[in-house]
Formats: sequence, structure tokens, C-alpha cells
Amino acid sequence: MQVELSQFYARLGAIALILVLGFCLGKWKMISTKTNQELTNLLLTVFMPASLFVAFPSEYDESALNLFFSGLVGGIIVMLMLIILSKLIFNKWWFKGGLRYESQFALIFNNATFLGYPIVVTTFGPSGIIAYCGFIIAFNIALFSYGIWLFEHKITPKLIKSIITNPNILAVLLGMVLFLANIHLPGFIVDSISYVGGATTPLSIICIGFMLSRADFASIFKKWRLIITAVIQLILGPVATFFILSWLKLPTEVIQVCTLIQALPTATSLGLFATKYGGNNIESSELVTISTILSVVTMPLMIFLLLRQG
Repeated sequence: MQVELSQFYARLGAIALILVLGFCLGKWKMISTKTNQELTNLLLTVFMPASLFVAFPSEYDESALNLFFSGLVGGIIVMLMLIILSKLIFNKWWFKGGLRYESQFALIFNNATFLGYPIVVTTFGPSGIIAYCGFIIAFNIALFSYGIWLFEHKITPKLIKSIITNPNILAVLLGMVLFLANIHLPGFIVDSISYVGGATTPLSIICIGFMLSRADFASIFKKWRLIITAVIQLILGPVATFFILSWLKLPTEVIQVCTLIQALPTATSLGLFATKYGGNNIESSELVTISTILSVVTMPLMIFLLLRQG
């Protein structure tokens, strides 16, 4: 699986246009904050799970199964590596004051759902999505366990329940069970789920565009600590991922998908988690915005430097 840079940039351009649409809809007040929150909830509980459920091939294929588990292993390795790096970089001695845990979160968790899915599916197609399905299990388990722990510093039954009942994890597991058992659902059911999942790409990008429409760019780009944190996340993440997975000799598809995902901006859920669990929600949201804007430059650069040889 080789990354054709010309095609990648063309697809990135298409995504950018949808991003601009979301930005304009927000500025023109055609989308409200409440509407965006409702769309976000639908994406996480309906549209994204539907797209992940139908990602598996209709016929059993051992190579696809191997690719799925390689993506899962790659995801586990990447999550553990980033957790370690985040503790080393954003520690209480070198990173004094607030935003220490928010910065750790930003380095570990990026926009693997809203932005990761559409970019992976448009860049790599079916084989990339299989590897992505494996990765996203490790990502979501880490997000709804360690990600919450970073703010609450305790493990609760509610936290464990949030992992077990996560719709995206359940959708991948159910899709894998049907794939392994070689069970075929009626065509009209598969088509309907595919249609619903097809809405994931445009809606997720529109939501990100709306978020950018609410940013005060003149203010946030004066905060150098946030900029430095975003730069570390956007460069260290993909570079470290590429070299450790290459050193471990994981399949090329897994290396490319995981590297591409780590080149994405930090997760929009950072602001949501900070608000819900008592973090600095204002600067967390500003960090997400800065990371998203800077990724316009850093992501193509990382792909060019790390994945151009395929």
C-alpha cells in the first residue's frame, strides 16, 4: 500500500473545502452550538459505529484478519509509547503550572475519530480501514480510561462502563464476529448501514469547521505555551510512531495508517473532557484550535517526509 502524494493532497484539499463549509455555516449562524453538540453525539453513537461495522469484508479473508489484529497491536504500542512520552515531556518539574495533564492528553490523543476516519478512508481505502478498526479499539479504550483518569485521577465503575458500552468498540467487535463466522446479513440491511455510515466523513469535518468558526485567533496565537505543545504533538507523535512500528516490522499498512493518524491535530474531546472532569476547558479548547490550524502545514510535511516512499 503506497501513499500517492498527489492523490493525498487532492483528497486533503477536498476535506479542506468541507472544513471551510463548516466554518462558514458557523459564521453565518446556520449551525448553533447546540446543533453541533447534537451532531457530535450522533457521530459518536450512530454514524461512526455504522461506518466501522461495515468496514470488514463481506467474505472471510485471513489477510484482512491479520491486518486487523496488527492494527490492534500497533494501536496498543502507540498508545503506551505516547503515554510514556507525555509523562517525560510534560512533567511537574519541566512543565510547571497548569495545563500539565491537558498537555499530556493532547500528545496522547488526537483526532482519530472525526478527522482520522475520513482521511484514512480517502487515502488508503478498504485495507486502511481494516487496520484503522484495530487501532481504534486500542485508542477508544485508552481514551475512555486513561484519558478520563488524567483529569479525575481515579477509577470508577462509571469509567469501566463507558469502555464496555462504547458504541464504536461494540460496532468493531460485532463486525469482526460476523466476519469471522462468515455470517452474511441481508443486502438491504448492509446497504442501509452503509448509507448511514457514509454520512460520517462530511458531518465530522463540518463539526470541526464549526469549532474553528468559534475561535478567537488573535488571542490564542499569543499563547506560546499552547503553540509549543501543539508543535510537539504534531511532530513528535508521527515521527516516534513511524520509527517504533518500523523497528518492530509491523505490516506496511499499519505503519502508514498509524503514522497518518498521529499526524492529525489533537482530539476535539480534550475540550469536552476538560469541561466535564474539571480541567482548564478554555485553554484546552484553544489548544485544539491551534493544533488543528498548525496541522494544515505539519501533516502534509510529515506525510511527505515519512510515507512518500510507501
